[in-house]
Amino acid sequence: MRIDLTGKTALVTGSTLGIGRAIALGLARTGATVVVNGRRQEAVDTAVAAIRAEVPDAKVEGIAADLRTAEGVAELVAALPSVDVLVNNVGIFNPQDFFEVPDEEWFRFYEVNVMSGVRLSRAYAPAMAERGWGRIVFISSESGLNIPVEMVHYGMTKTAQLAIARGLAKRLAGTGVTVNSVLPGPTLSEGVSEMLKDEVAKTGQSLEEAGAAFVRAHRPSSIIQRAATVEEVANMVVYACSKEASATTGAALRVDGGTVDTI
Repeated sequence: MRIDLTGKTALVTGSTLGIGRAIALGLARTGATVVVNGRRQEAVDTAVAAIRAEVPDAKVEGIAADLRTAEGVAELVAALPSVDVLVNNVGIFNPQDFFEVPDEEWFRFYEVNVMSGVRLSRAYAPAMAERGWGRIVFISSESGLNIPVEMVHYGMTKTAQLAIARGLAKRLAGTGVTVNSVLPGPTLSEGVSEMLKDEVAKTGQSLEEAGAAFVRAHRPSSIIQRAATVEEVANMVVYACSKEASATTGAALRVDGGTVDTI
């Protein structure tokens, strides 16, 4: 299968690093015009340059905007009034005991992980429906199904994304716009690498070995028994954004290595 999104514009939020950048790179390879987003202009410029280095003929742009706030979302939409593909990837995570998470942190996680996608989908989906084609993908997590005891507040936001994506898919029934969630499991993004750096330094293991040890210890139901790569997650997202995925909507597409123990 050759995925071709030439002529389509794709926005990937939180795409200066990690899974987001890998998705942006994957979409750039399909011929789409890709818009990279992050909070800082320097980071956005670096990501755009990295994608152009990988795909010399890539049509890639960058917009710096903080999507935690309604104002930040409005700034982005003003700079980019219309898209064909929206990947709601921006997100934060931080292990913290339930009894130590203050109200402000609950609201911060909800604003970044949930409301950014709600606001952007509300802004872009109507025009997609009018044109008769569009793709919206929420990057959720297996933590939305297996709520992690060390990050209940994070798991809550990932469950919320599943509900929103399913409901929005139903709301857009028959329009040609599909809405799906993609659920990565433990993935060797920069954030996870940072979390594992002390273990790597202490044991002398490679990052991949430390990631596999983390999976065996904390996600023992994993079937692949290792962390995924960002490219493996991006592959699923690019497919969900493709013309070929026209009959896939309202779905929760797992790239969790079999961690969620259900059929």
